[in-house]
Amino acid sequence: MLMLLGAKSAAASAARGDHFRFNWLLLTAAVLALSGCMPATTSGAGADPADPAAKAARVAYRSTVAPYTSLRPAAPAPWRERNDAVTPQPKQDQ
Repeated sequence: MLMLLGAKSAAASAARGDHFRFNWLLLTAAVLALSGCMPATTSGAGADPADPAAKAARVAYRSTVAPYTSLRPAAPAPWRERNDAVTPQPKQDQ
């Protein structure tokens, strides 16, 4: 698909006499085609994934529902005491 687009652009550029756009598209197509030949990892990125002796992080299981505690059935509490427990205390200096 990219090569077809480059060919169409080259034909249009040749008709107009504009060779810079064709060269740019050809260079872009070559870079994209050659980028598939690059290795996925580099030597500075860490351990080689194909090395069976490479160290790896331990696998840990954490449940997503572990902290859940059921609140039903809950006995109703007196609302005035609960409200007074969470209200801010008045300042002493006033």
